[in-house]
Amino acid sequence: MFIVFFRTIIIYLIIIICIRIMGKRQLGELQPSEFVIAILISNIATLSIEDTDIPLLGAIVPIVTLMCSEVILSAVTLKNSKIQTAVTGNPVVVIHNGIIDQEEMRELRLSIEDLMSQLRINNVFDVRDVAWAIVETNGKLTVYQKFEARPVTAGMLSLPAQGQQNTPPMVLISDGVLLPKTLELCNLSPKWLENILSENSAALHDVFLMTCDPSAQYYLVKKEG
Repeated sequence: MFIVFFRTIIIYLIIIICIRIMGKRQLGELQPSEFVIAILISNIATLSIEDTDIPLLGAIVPIVTLMCSEVILSAVTLKNSKIQTAVTGNPVVVIHNGIIDQEEMRELRLSIEDLMSQLRINNVFDVRDVAWAIVETNGKLTVYQKFEARPVTAGMLSLPAQGQQNTPPMVLISDGVLLPKTLELCNLSPKWLENILSENSAALHDVFLMTCDPSAQYYLVKKEG
């Protein structure tokens, strides 16, 4: 039992390290080659955990080999566009000026239900509002709406820009832990933070959440109890 436990922990750590080295994205954003690597690694890990007769090195070597192969392939595709196209494919336009390209949809084996579902995910409910809809190489649909159908922006209304509006509130304290990088990004000093905590009669460890922005606007939530 302990052998299975330690094998599982070791293989888990190896896979985590490999994934960190490969810099993998979310599952829905994986390219075909990356998805294959993920499946192979999961199968190898499962077999080595279930069958203790397989040497641990017999699982680690294939996993590391797959990781190296993916890193090398990624480096090659960055340098050679033809290889990149062969491995990942090209984006495909399925809607242009509100007109669905049925031939491309047949080649992609993309149904109307799938297309409409992806449009709704992009907050588009009428095909006629779409200027361009492109199926990316990772399978996701990118939608560019016609001008008259786009949400109103400050630029369209010619509203004056204010720099601070372009910076969202950032987490400064998380469950009693200070994030110094936020102070640096917001150009705020530790003294400012001390004054704010003093005004709210709170110590650092008493704060559950605190956010702030470069204009020194903050939001503070104390821990309950």
